[in-house]
Amino acid sequence: MPKDLRELLKNEPVQTRKLSKNHRINFEAKLQQELQTTKKNYNHILKIAASFLVVISLGSSLFYFSNNTVKNTNETAKIESLGSISPELKNIESYYLASINTEISSLQENSENKELLDGYLEKIGELTSEYKLLTKELNTEGLNEKTINALIDNLQLRLKLLYQLKEQLNELKKLNSTQNENLQV
Repeated sequence: MPKDLRELLKNEPVQTRKLSKNHRINFEAKLQQELQTTKKNYNHILKIAASFLVVISLGSSLFYFSNNTVKNTNETAKIESLGSISPELKNIESYYLASINTEISSLQENSENKELLDGYLEKIGELTSEYKLLTKELNTEGLNEKTINALIDNLQLRLKLLYQLKEQLNELKKLNSTQNENLQV
């Protein structure tokens, strides 16, 4: 059966124990010793945490700067065409290249126009090689208006040559059809 502690203390005489004279000093000394060992443990943990934070911050900053350096190097070294410079130039380049490809795909080669086609396509091939050289020049010398204008002029010239070729092919076709009519008559 549980007993009430208050009842026990009322009924029984209280035994008082006398403390030694040095009890307070001994208690404070033990308390100080405990606090110092606890502080040492906390200091040790704080030192480890601080060194860990320093290592992480150095690592992340090195990673960040190395990534930025690689990105900047890649950005300056990877101008492959006008489109990689700006959106406006990309639109211009896309327009001309689409027009050039459309014109080339619409050409029909036969024995009568093969020589004419080969001559024009060879010149267009030379202009394409020149375009690649101008792009390399853009990478080595950096962005400048002269090279960008030369690239655009190159695209315009290729398209103009294809239009001229188409006109000459139409004239050749008309000439051949009139000759065939004259032979049949």
